[in-house]
Parts: sequence; structure tokens; C-alpha cells
Amino acid sequence: MTGTDATVDLPVFFVFLVCALFLVMWAGPQRGTVTEFYVSDGLLKPAHNGVALFGDVMSAAALLGSPGLIALTGYDGTLSVLGPAVSWIVILLLVAERYHSTTEFTIGDRLARRLRSRPVHLAAGAATLVVCLLYLIAQLVGASALTVGILGSAGRGMEGAVSAGLGALMVLYIVLGGMRAATLVQTVKAVLLVAGGVALAVLILARFDFDPGALLSSAVKGSGHGDDFLSPGLRFGGGSTGLDSLSEQLALLIGAAGLPHLLMRISTVPTPSDARRSVQYAALLTVVFYLAAVVLGFGAAALVGTQVIAGDSPSGNTAVLLLAADIGGSLLLTAVACLAFATVLAVVAGVTLAAATSLAHDIYGAFLTRGTASGQRELVVARASAVAVGTIATLLAVFARGLNVSFLIGLAFAVAASAIVPALLYGMYWKNFTTRGATWSIYGGLLTSVALVGLSPQVSGSATALLPHLDFAVFPLRNPGLVAIPAGFLLGWLGSVLPGSAGRADAAMSAYMDPEGHEAAAGTAVRPRA
Repeated sequence: MTGTDATVDLPVFFVFLVCALFLVMWAGPQRGTVTEFYVSDGLLKPAHNGVALFGDVMSAAALLGSPGLIALTGYDGTLSVLGPAVSWIVILLLVAERYHSTTEFTIGDRLARRLRSRPVHLAAGAATLVVCLLYLIAQLVGASALTVGILGSAGRGMEGAVSAGLGALMVLYIVLGGMRAATLVQTVKAVLLVAGGVALAVLILARFDFDPGALLSSAVKGSGHGDDFLSPGLRFGGGSTGLDSLSEQLALLIGAAGLPHLLMRISTVPTPSDARRSVQYAALLTVVFYLAAVVLGFGAAALVGTQVIAGDSPSGNTAVLLLAADIGGSLLLTAVACLAFATVLAVVAGVTLAAATSLAHDIYGAFLTRGTASGQRELVVARASAVAVGTIATLLAVFARGLNVSFLIGLAFAVAASAIVPALLYGMYWKNFTTRGATWSIYGGLLTSVALVGLSPQVSGSATALLPHLDFAVFPLRNPGLVAIPAGFLLGWLGSVLPGSAGRADAAMSAYMDPEGHEAAAGTAVRPRA
């Protein structure tokens, strides 16, 4: 697309980033303890935490990727918003209250409550890092799309520099601010995102006299696909359309319950009932925004045209930017781009904090030092871990910048659903779950999902693949969830029921269930709730 006037846009971005940095410094930790740094002492209000929780979910995929997929593939693209919206039901009914009442900071803490600490902390830490890196890469790829969208062809040479700059900023935010700063940035971003998304949707509907039928008819004409635009098949194609769609929806539906940064935020309120209320607030905001996202996607197809969008970005990541430029010119484009950058910065802050916490608390604190490290030492390691995670994610994002951010988010959800959710649910609801079952489930689900993606059309064998000139795509589905998720649950069950020393060693540590379904403390201690 043709870039806007960089002499106007770049100063706006600079002022925006400086203001965000001052917010972080203002809201940074006051006492310098690990509990404050990780979870804000667990004292956030449910409404405040719910808004921030919504902000954690609404990533670059929500603002850029999902509308882009809808603009390119019509009906198939709308499915990308269904899973994340419905996933709150899983979190609300199965996870929120029980997880809050039986964990300290991380997924590893939850599992170690009943199981042997070192193996499950290491396994949970490894899975957390993979999920967080995938999520971070998606955000930085979205930032690259923003750069090109704002600066046009001149921005293509700056994609790597922008990703590196955002990576450095997210590290700085976490090192200086911890959870308090991440919450503040998420709250501001969430309010702006809902307001901006709804406002842009209203502007689109106004073009069609608030007639959804007219919008869809125009989108069909602008797509170049005719009536097929509103039918299944454009995105996946071939005979595996239904399975591909089912696999992605399954990953999105289940995977949210295993996203480390969401689970970490559940621990930032005082009581389990507050955690439940936080999820309810987040679910309501998610539904509102995704309704707007559907309008944005069809509006982009109608007003900009699918072929124009595909020509500018084959993955569709710039569809919303093209739409903003068409509706409101340079001013609206700049406003939407600032909103998108706010989305990227806020999400990467939360995800980086979750990854750094897992490295410092699970791998360093529980596994390497066997719980003997002091809080101050762990805090130093957490800040150093943020630097390491940010650097790695930035480097990997350079190689993945041609991929649709919704695919990357879908992959992160698939890994979480395969490697984390089975162990988490077994650990909370099955008293005979063992350490061996946990490690088999986590490592097995992780390896299965990553291996299947490596052999999928997303990596090779197609023009839009990560390696388009190679073809080793022997697994037909683009998302591994349909196979990897059952594999994770099966391995967790097998590891627990097969005879062996692991099951006997866990017998003495197993928690029991009281008549109300709550667990008695049996493993590592859980910090008291205010």
C-alpha cells in the first residue's frame, strides 16, 4: 500500500511510545518483591483485572489477523473469532476458581502441589516457554505488517528494525514495571481497543446505511470469489476443509485454558470468586470486540477489495490498515496504527512476563536451585530472563514475518491445548494423576504438536508456507490440534495408569478431595490469599 506521510506518523509513534514508557515507570514495583513483580501481590479488583485479562487475549491476531482472514477467505475467516470467544466458557467452568485456589505463580506450581516438584516444574517451564515464544513472534510479525502499512514500500527495509525496537521496549517494560506496569498498559490498551474497534465498525456500517445485508453483498462483489466467499472452503481448500477448520477451532477452544499469561493473571485477584468475575468481564468484552472484528473483515473486502489486500499482504495482515486509509485517510490510518502498536506492546509485555517468570521460578528456582534461591535472587534472574526471551523472539520473528499472525496464534493455542491443558485438568480433577503422567502429557503433547506443524502445509509445500520452495508436508492439516490434543490427554492417562515406580512414588503425595471438591494441601505450599 502507499504509505502515509512519515513526517507526520513517526513523531506520533515516538510520542506514543514515550508516554507508554512513562506509564510503566510510574506504575512500577514499589517494594521489589517477587510476589509484587509476578502478580501485583494478588490484590487487583475483579473488574480491573477482567479488563486487563481481555487485553491479554486481544493480540495482534485479533486486530490484524482475524479481520485479514475474513477479508481474504470470507466464511472460513469468521471461524477464527469463534474459538477464542467461546474459550472463555472452558476457562470459567473448569479452570478459573480451582486454579486460583491451588497455585502460587506458575503452571509448574499448580502441578507441584500434588506431584514431585522438579520434574513437573521443568516440564511446565519448557512448555510455557514454547507457547510464549510463539505468541511473541506473532505480535512482532504484526508489528512488521504495521510498519509496511504505515510507511509503504519504504517500510519494508525497516521491518527488522521495528521488530527489534519493539522487542527492546517490551523487555524494558517488564524489567522496570513487572505485573503492575503490564496491567496498566493492558488496561489502557483494552479500553482503546474496544472503543476504536467499535467506532471503526460503526463507520463501516454507516457506509451501507447500517444494513448488514448490503455490507455482505458488497463484500461478495469485492472479494472476486462470488457466492463462494460466504461458503466454506476458500481458506483451506481441498477435501480436508472440514477437518482443518475443526482442528483449528478445537485448538482455539481448549488452548486458551493453557495460555501461561492468562493463567498468571488469574492469580492477581484476592479470591477464587474474584477470578471467576474477572473471566466474566473479559468474556463480555471479547464478544463485543469480535463482533466488531467481523464487520472490519467484511468491510475491508467490500471497500478495499480482496485482491488489493492480497496483493499488499498475502497473509492479510494489512487489511485493517488499508480499510482505515480508505475510510479516513492518513489521520485514521495513524490512529489505527497507534492502536495496533498499543495492542502489540501490551500483549508482548504480559507474555514476556509469563515467560520470564517461568524461567526464573520454574526452571531456575524450583529445578536448578531446588527452591533454595532467595526472592531477590529470583527477581534478578526474572529480569535477565526477560532480556533473553525478548531477544530470541525478535530474532525468530524476522524469519516468520510472512506468516499470518492468526496462524501463529492458532499454533500457540494448539501447543497450549496439547502440552499444558491435559496435565492441568488432570492435576486439578484426577486424584490418581502422577508425575510420570504429567511429564508424558506435557513433553508428548509438545513434541507431537511441533512435529506435526513442521510437516504441515504451513511450513512447506505451498506458496504461502514458511519455506515455499521446499515440500515435505506429509501431514495434511494446517493446525495440529485435532491429533495433538487427544495425544496429550492419552499420554497423561497412560503415564498415570501403567505400572511403575513413578506412580508409587506419587502415592504418598497425592491430594485428596474433600466433600466440596477442594484439594487438601499435599505438595508445595501455596501462598495465602488476602
